Amino acid sequence: MPGVRDISADAFITAYASHLKRSGKLEVPTWVDIVKTGAYKELAPYDADWYYIRAAAVARHIYLRKAVGIGALTKLHGGRNRRGNRPSHHATSSASVQRKVCQSLEKIGVLELDTDGGRRISQDGVRDLDRIATAVVQEIKEREEEDEEVGVEEAEDDE
Repeated sequence: MPGVRDISADAFITAYASHLKRSGKLEVPTWVDIVKTGAYKELAPYDADWYYIRAAAVARHIYLRKAVGIGALTKLHGGRNRRGNRPSHHATSSASVQRKVCQSLEKIGVLELDTDGGRRISQDGVRDLDRIATAVVQEIKEREEEDEEVGVEEAEDDE
């Protein structure tokens, strides 16, 4: 049975974010349309669904590791702080945003607090993420089969 490790991060995060949005269980704060995701940013995200994408990325990141704290997530989602004519440096993202994402995922049962600190994926979360990963793998296989059929039909038309 394929798991989260077996597919690309982009394919999984896109699929899981759309699943979170469709389910309607994820509690999205009211401030998501105006908040910056880090002090080094100039503007808020253009994508209206960025909160779902961030939640999916956080869930995948914690799935691949044992336990992750908020500080590690701020480093992960940080970026380049442009400092004018001085050299750029790495800056961390907003810890508040990361904390709210983790709290939202905890409310729907995907994450849980770890005894050693940080957060870890729950058993329900593992089952949920593996189910989404399996669906993505099946969808990719179906697309490949359709592409092969189209390629065979085009080759027959050329003859």
